[in-house]
Amino acid sequence: MVKIINFSKTYPGGKLAVDDISLEVVPSEIFGFIGHNGAGKTTTIKCMVGILDFEKGDILINGKSIKKEPIACKYEIAYLPDDPNLYDNLTGIQYLNFISDIYKISNEQRNADIKKYSELFLIDKNLGDTISSYSHGMKQKLSLISALVRRPKLYVLDEPFVGLDPKMAYLMKEIMREKCQEGASIFFSTHVLEVAEKLCHRVAIIKQGKIVTVGTMESVKGDKSLEDIFLELYDHE
Repeated sequence: MVKIINFSKTYPGGKLAVDDISLEVVPSEIFGFIGHNGAGKTTTIKCMVGILDFEKGDILINGKSIKKEPIACKYEIAYLPDDPNLYDNLTGIQYLNFISDIYKISNEQRNADIKKYSELFLIDKNLGDTISSYSHGMKQKLSLISALVRRPKLYVLDEPFVGLDPKMAYLMKEIMREKCQEGASIFFSTHVLEVAEKLCHRVAIIKQGKIVTVGTMESVKGDKSLEDIFLELYDHE
């Protein structure tokens, strides 16, 4: 579903943020992307979803290049940033219909999914309120619903568990497993190593812009915890 091929990203001024990495994410897979702040996780994600341009390599989404066919790729992706920026002047339902219109989601599908997920996340009674009145947690929920309504082939999530209460974190994990079983791919960054260890089929650890290890959860951690492996790789210079 995703192929990152010899990808590098340099920021103005010459800072090399990501250095020649290659990864592949297959359908029905939950793939964890782990590293400290500044390691290159968010840069990689923003290039993957077409927010940032990059100089070297390519990123393919379902066989299409994000550089050459950005619009076609974006129809395949639902991207959830760690801090969702929504249209505060719209109501929740107006925002969900706006996103559904952009992605040409039928009325039948959108209405069913909006009802299902807004009730599940307990914001169904707030959809008529303007987004400016929402808490950060409610905005996260609305952003997630807007992604789920689209039923994409690829979910790209940047720190999806930050700021979630325990119930919402549980629901997020269950939804990720459900979408994976339906054939979608999930690529997510996280600092919550315990969650990654329980959820992910495969994982990559990035350090200073380079992949230091990648593989199945079992092959990466062996008889240790993912936290132990992460700390060993980061402590070793």
